Amino acid sequence: MTVIGHSPARRFFLSLGHYGAIGAYVLFALFPLFWLLKIAFTPDDLLYTEGITFWPSETTLANFDFVLWGSNFPRYFLNSVIVSLGTAFFVTLIAASAGYAFSRFDFRFKPVVVFVMLLTQMFPLVMVIAPIYRLMAPLGLTDSLTGLIIIYTAFNVPFATFLMQSFFDGIPKDLEEAAMMDGCTRLMALRKVIFPLTLPGMGATLGFVFTAAWSELLFALMLINSDSQKTFAVGLLTFVSKFGVDWGQMMAAAVLALIPACIFFALIQRYLVQGLTAGAVKG
Repeated sequence: MTVIGHSPARRFFLSLGHYGAIGAYVLFALFPLFWLLKIAFTPDDLLYTEGITFWPSETTLANFDFVLWGSNFPRYFLNSVIVSLGTAFFVTLIAASAGYAFSRFDFRFKPVVVFVMLLTQMFPLVMVIAPIYRLMAPLGLTDSLTGLIIIYTAFNVPFATFLMQSFFDGIPKDLEEAAMMDGCTRLMALRKVIFPLTLPGMGATLGFVFTAAWSELLFALMLINSDSQKTFAVGLLTFVSKFGVDWGQMMAAAVLALIPACIFFALIQRYLVQGLTAGAVKG
């Protein structure tokens, strides 16, 4: 039986279609970012008078100058960095420990614990705002970055735990048993053998949690009152007034807000890519 492959012309058009589809998707995904940059560099007097253009006839850095030196956004950025990094660290630490326990041990009421953790993900956040506020107010955790970190940690731990459990499930138990036969305790085997193998999973978890905390608005809006404790997501609302919206300054602030997130993902990129593709190939 002779297998006839695709002709060169057919392969060319298939490749052209594939790359064309990928290119169209990339353009679709990046267009909002391009428009964000365009508005950030557009002078206020041209924003409404020039009409729709792909790039303004004149550009300005006045919006960035105001955001950096004429507003409290540097403080908002710092608050977001503190909250996001703190949340990502604590969630990853707790989720890695819990994920290892769920993966390696069978204990009483394990199905109940799993069910309760899943149950916490089913309720809309709006339903729990009032009870959480009533719970945190007597503890002095409202209008506090510490309170935000605690709330974000509590809501991100369940999903991150199941994410880490999937990575631990992919590591053969024989590796730990071999290490313990060579004289390692379970903690030593975890630190020397299992921990290095789960770095990609931790990178993926860090990236997911950091993104969730960095862009969260609802809890930050409801629990933070003072201007000095606002995160950048809440700070963006300062450009919205009853008389209008300062689009140029808001877009400039949004562009600057991308920088810490980009730096963070650049630092964990290697582990993040490995973690996201770890389940693609069976070894």
